[in-house]
Amino acid sequence: MPGRALLLALAVLVSAAGAWAQTPAGADPRRSGFEFMGRSTQTMQKDDTLNPAMLWVKEGESLWSQPASQGGKACVTCHAAAASSMRGVAARYPAFDERLSRPLTLGQRINQCRQHHQQATPFRAESQELLSLEAYVALQSRGLPLAPPADERLAPFRQRGEQRFMQRLGQLNLSCAQCHDNHAGGRLGSSLIPQAHPPGYPVYRLEWQALGSLQRRLRGCMSGVRAEPFAYDAQELVELELYLAARARGMPLEAPGVRP
Repeated sequence: MPGRALLLALAVLVSAAGAWAQTPAGADPRRSGFEFMGRSTQTMQKDDTLNPAMLWVKEGESLWSQPASQGGKACVTCHAAAASSMRGVAARYPAFDERLSRPLTLGQRINQCRQHHQQATPFRAESQELLSLEAYVALQSRGLPLAPPADERLAPFRQRGEQRFMQRLGQLNLSCAQCHDNHAGGRLGSSLIPQAHPPGYPVYRLEWQALGSLQRRLRGCMSGVRAEPFAYDAQELVELELYLAARARGMPLEAPGVRP
């Protein structure tokens, strides 16, 4: 546990900029992280010729048409043109997998396809290849509302994700909700605190100088509160993603986004 002085300093930093502006009556109080960014970063996301994430999208487009293994199938072999077959797909993940009896993220689904339908080795989590395919698939749903499945089998996983969102973690003893619900619009150090909605992922972060997944961001938050991050693809992270998708239901998909 940190000392009282550290906690007091942290509280001042979190609340320094005040809460997010009051929402007009009847308006949706949810805000994408896009709305918390500076104008130059917003312009970078809106213009595909400026958005660095489009480099990964181009690689994903190439991978879509390449056989995954020698003599094996390409994504296009089964799914044909991504512009039609993948329209709306990214907006529906995480989704329940009947074979595994648990939810999978979009990246995990891509790797399941590689392993079981393309007879190829799954991509490493957070690899450039996997992020590129995720970004290419996500682009096909840009502008569509997030629509996590209304599948009762997901309920216990989503509930555990909600519990984890509310749970205090690490030496700083902070929960996701304390920052992103209670102090959205304030600042933690020099960083503006968004509401933790995921419609822009995978995103290119200027801090990373690379494209990254929502799990990378969640792990970064855990490190920030001095907690041991869950491993990539850990069930705990998938459940958190599931809950975050439910919170953002109906918000338009922006991926691939750009963030500071």
